[in-house]
Formats: sequence, structure tokens, C-alpha cells
Amino acid sequence: MQVRVLGAAAGGGFPQWNADSEACRRARLGDPAARPATQASIAVSADRRCWTVVNASPDLRQQIEASPALQPHGGGGDGGSRWSPIKAVLLTNGDVDAIAGLLHLREGTPFALYGHPRVLDVLDRNPVFDVADRRLVPRRPLEPEVATAIADAADQPLGLVIRPFLAPGKIPLYLERSAPAAEVPDTAALDGDTLGLEIEAAGRRLVYLANCAALGPAVLRRIEGADLLFMDGTLWRDDEMIVQGAGTKTGRRMGHISMSGPEGAIAKLAGVPVGRRLFIHVNNTNPALLADSPERAELERAGWHVAHDGMELNL
Repeated sequence: MQVRVLGAAAGGGFPQWNADSEACRRARLGDPAARPATQASIAVSADRRCWTVVNASPDLRQQIEASPALQPHGGGGDGGSRWSPIKAVLLTNGDVDAIAGLLHLREGTPFALYGHPRVLDVLDRNPVFDVADRRLVPRRPLEPEVATAIADAADQPLGLVIRPFLAPGKIPLYLERSAPAAEVPDTAALDGDTLGLEIEAAGRRLVYLANCAALGPAVLRRIEGADLLFMDGTLWRDDEMIVQGAGTKTGRRMGHISMSGPEGAIAKLAGVPVGRRLFIHVNNTNPALLADSPERAELERAGWHVAHDGMELNL
């Protein structure tokens, strides 16, 4: 299984367009310790020819242009000049930074689109997403706890088996105003608003959990023994955005676990066997984005690394 990190940052990317923090200024000045990043997404392939994209970030076009493996090359096999190695897209939630990139994929090339029925319903109710022509882009539901062999738009298997599972999180921000108060909790696992993914090929297993508000026993069991883990690394500490004056909500209220602290990902996963562990979806306020920060040194001592755009991994 081949994996490419298309984007490693949380919503807004790094540097964020309206952020004037020291970290963002360092990134704009080209500081090598403040590596710019686009919004979180990975691409996975069982054969290096056909690729499945996990979450279509708003930066997807830029990410494709930075990834030769995802670009059309050598002809598509039918004599046409338009085709793509991207054969499927998996959505783990309905946030803008997971679905907006679908609007880039509107030029009449087939691919299969997978998501939980709640997320597909969000797309169904917004006709702008019909620019990804349903006659060419079938929408297929992902059911939690049901193994799904991913296939392209023509039902040809791609060699990947997906096992989605419910992750503690919340509904997308843009739906909160119309939701009952009970649907906007800190850590509830709502039915399908946030999914984790187990992705398997040739006996190797990847877990993608870029949005997660807490690590309870059920989620820890899904992670245990994974060859590769992509974990939510949005914030270093729960009140980070409040302290920095960048927002009014805690990480848990936004549906994200912190890296640090007794209930953070580093501590909760310290005793869980994992082959390689990477933080992804890292917010521009997180000091661990900076390669020369004490926070980066701390997480690396604990056996973690921070994903970066263009990172390639083979399982």
C-alpha cells in the first residue's frame, strides 16, 4: 500500500490567510522550520496506478499539481486527453475542509464518491455539488463497522478494503445553528458526522483519524496494531485558540483532541502498539508545527512525528 500526504494542516492551512501569528510570519518568510502546509488529505493506492483520496480539501487542485502520481500521464487508455488516476474519494465528515475540493473535480472525469449517508445527504441538499456529475460520479454510502471493498466508478476493484468506524466529534460548523443543542456536544459520537477509517491492502492496515474529540476504549481498540496511524493533531492544548486570541472555543468543543495533557493523544496512545504514528490536521496555532519548538521535540521523544505535504510512505 502506497500513501501520500497531500495536505497536513487543519482548516485554513498554514500559513492561514488572515493569521498574523509569529508562526505564520515565519512560514511566509520561508523559514525552513515553519514549513507551509495545505489542508488535510491523503491519497492511498494498492498498485501505484489507481489512487483513492481521503477527504477532498479546498486545496485539492494545488495538491494534485504537487503530486505527479495523481496527474494524468501517458494516456487514460481510451484515447481521450482527459482522465485521472484518482478513482475514488472517501469523505470522513461534512466539514468544508473535507468536501469543498469536490468542486475542483467537476470536469467530466469519472470517480466514485464514498461517505456516510449523513454526509452524502449534506451534498444532496446542496445542488452546487452536482457539478460532479452524478452520471459519472456515483455516490456510495459507507456504513460504520461494515467492510467495503472500494471500487471505481465502473465498479472495478481498487484493492483497498475500508472499515469505517464512528469517532467522537460533532456536526459541521455551518450546520450548528440549525441543529438541536444535543447535537452539538463536546465528545459525542454522532451517527456518522465523524468517521475514522481503517484502510487495508495486502495484509497491512492504516488508520486515518484526522478528526477526533476523545480517545475512548472503542477507538483505542481500532487503532491497536495498526501499521500506520494518522491522528488528529489540531491543537497542542485544549484552550490554545482562546489563549492566543484566535478563537473562543476549546478544542473539545470543536471536536478535536489535543496532542498534550493527560487526556491528549500522546498520553492516551502511549501504551498502544502502533507501527508508525503521525499527527495530521495540525492547526496554524499549534506550536508543534514548528520544527524547532519544544513541543515538536516533546512529541518526537514520545515516538510521534508531524506529517508534511508531499510525505510518501510505503506499507
